Amino acid sequence: MRIIRTVAEMQQYSEEHRKAGRRVAVIPTMGYLHEGHASLIQQARKNADIAVTTLFVNKLQFGANEDFSRYPRDFVRDCTIAEEAGSDALFAPENGEMYTETFSTVITVRGISDKFEGAFRRGHFDGVATIVAKLFGAVRPHEAYFGQKDYQQTLVIRRMTADLNLGVNIIVCPTLREADGLAMSSRNVYLAPEERGKASVLHRALQTASLLVQSGEIRRQEINFSMLEVLRTVGELQIDYACAAQADTLEEPEVFEETEPIVFLIAARLGAARLIDNEVWQAVK
Repeated sequence: MRIIRTVAEMQQYSEEHRKAGRRVAVIPTMGYLHEGHASLIQQARKNADIAVTTLFVNKLQFGANEDFSRYPRDFVRDCTIAEEAGSDALFAPENGEMYTETFSTVITVRGISDKFEGAFRRGHFDGVATIVAKLFGAVRPHEAYFGQKDYQQTLVIRRMTADLNLGVNIIVCPTLREADGLAMSSRNVYLAPEERGKASVLHRALQTASLLVQSGEIRRQEINFSMLEVLRTVGELQIDYACAAQADTLEEPEVFEETEPIVFLIAARLGAARLIDNEVWQAVK
C-alpha cells in the first residue's frame, strides 16, 4: 500500500490510473479505523480498480468545545487495517497541506444541514462539506464510499456533490454493528466499561420505532415518543434528539405517507461519548 502525503502526489497517482482506464474509489476517514471502515474499503475494492483511503482529522468540523485534541489516533494501526482490507493507497496529509495559511473558502450546504446534527454542532457540516470537496479534488475519484451511520452527513455530501457538479458517485453502505447492536464508531473508545453495555439502548430504540411503523403507525410524534420511552430507560443518557423524518429530505410532517421511506435518527451522550445512530424504514412494495 502506498502512503501519500501531498495533494500534488495524490493527484498524480490518481491521474495515472485514470489515464490507464482504471476506476478510482475513495474512502474518506478520520482514522482510528475499525471493521466498519474496513468493510467500506473492501466494498470499494470490489467495485473499483483502485481504492484510496484518506486519513485526516479535520479540525474544521469540530466545535470549540469538542474532542479534536483527544480524538483517537493510531497511524500504524490504521495503515495495517487499511492495507489488510485492500486499500491500494493511503492519503494522509498534514493539516498545513489541506489548510494553508491563505485558506479562506468554506462550503455551506443550506437546508438539509440546518437541523439535527447541524443544530447541535453549529458549523459541523460546513467543515464536512469543505473537507470532502477538498479530498475529492485531491483524489479525483469516480466514486466515494461512506457509512450509513452518519446518515445526515451522507445527504449533505450528496447535495454538495450534485450542486457543484463534482461528478463523483456517492455510495452509502450499511452500518456495521457490534453483537449487541451498537453501531461501530471510533468514538466508542470513550465509553467506560460500565457504560458500554448500556449504549446498545440506541439500537433498541430504533428497532422499536421500526416495528411501530411496520405495524401501521405513521404519526411522527408517536414514533418519536416510542424512541424516547426506550432511551429513558437508561437514566445516565443525555438525549440530544430522537426523531423520525422523511428519509430523502429530513422534513418532519405530522403524518407520514404510508409508502414513503422514513429515517429514525438518534443522538445522545453517555459519559464522555456522544453517540449517533439511525435506521431507515422502507415499505415493502
